[in-house]
Amino acid sequence: MYGNDFPADDTSGGLLGEVEAAETALREAAERGRRGAAGVNPAAYFAEVIAADQKVEPRDWMPEAYRATLIRQIAQHAHSEIIGMQPEGNWITRAPSLRRKAILLAKVQDEAGHGLYLYAAAETLGVSRDELVDLLLAGRQKYSSIFNYPTLSWADMGTIGWLVDGAAIVNQVPLCRCSYGPYARAMIRICKEESFHQRQGYEILHTLAHGTPAQREMAQDSVNRWWYPSLAMFGPPDTDSTHSAQSMDWKIKRFSNDELRQRFVDMCVGQAEVLGLALPDPALCWNEERGAYDFTQPDYGELMQVIKGAGPCNRQRMEHRRRAHREGAWVRAAAAAYAAKQANQKEQANQKEKAA
Repeated sequence: MYGNDFPADDTSGGLLGEVEAAETALREAAERGRRGAAGVNPAAYFAEVIAADQKVEPRDWMPEAYRATLIRQIAQHAHSEIIGMQPEGNWITRAPSLRRKAILLAKVQDEAGHGLYLYAAAETLGVSRDELVDLLLAGRQKYSSIFNYPTLSWADMGTIGWLVDGAAIVNQVPLCRCSYGPYARAMIRICKEESFHQRQGYEILHTLAHGTPAQREMAQDSVNRWWYPSLAMFGPPDTDSTHSAQSMDWKIKRFSNDELRQRFVDMCVGQAEVLGLALPDPALCWNEERGAYDFTQPDYGELMQVIKGAGPCNRQRMEHRRRAHREGAWVRAAAAAYAAKQANQKEQANQKEKAA
């Protein structure tokens, strides 16, 4: 099931091919050891690097607006991974079997790891992880709107894997070719793991959809609830997107919100047919002229309300995150004390060695 039962024309394989291509390109860039010659105008050199589709590295000069855009985007991505542990984490103890429990636990642990990779990538831009977490807790930085919806049934674990992680893959695979090196390298590993998350969810839904009538009904209800919030994950339409055009000029992003949304819809139709579940859009149909599916757009007004904090679970998610941060203060203090102790012991050993 984890590979063979995806539709034959499923594009997730192609997306993973893009990950491999990006990984190869990064290795080649590292081997070339690209660096600007002494005396070259830094702004001009930055523009040349972007135009040549090369990677900007932490020690390279970059416009402050480029740095700020990356910090905002990477931080939002990192916060989303951490907050995203909540809607699935509360189903770990209620999973229907030990196998399901172990798989879901591993997935939630993966998401914590993704947050770690991304916070580390953001730190290369001169901002500390503590600063970013404080901004999240103060409500001054956001996370993905999708994590403000409730998980009402076990089928939601499947739908989140299939639709939410599937949307994440479509959005994030192009980031493996992001112009900023640390972010691109982090995304390569994250996307490989997300592909397993998507297939895990797909397998759950496939099992339910081919089970009892009650299980099939539960699966269809879950898809009905998550379809439009998943479409909204790609952000507002291009005409209303504040950051997309500049991010694409800098090659942080490679495709617009609407292009990615269309790619996601086209990918899901064939997968839904194999599942035997219906996508809840009566207007969904193939457009021969465009070579893509026509579909009903999500409610962007609802998206903006969720982003502003009025989603079904906004308050719950943030209260849980703040409580966890408070209760984890002793762990951070202990880790800092241990690090200081180790540094002190190393310094004393160095002094003794010098004295000898």
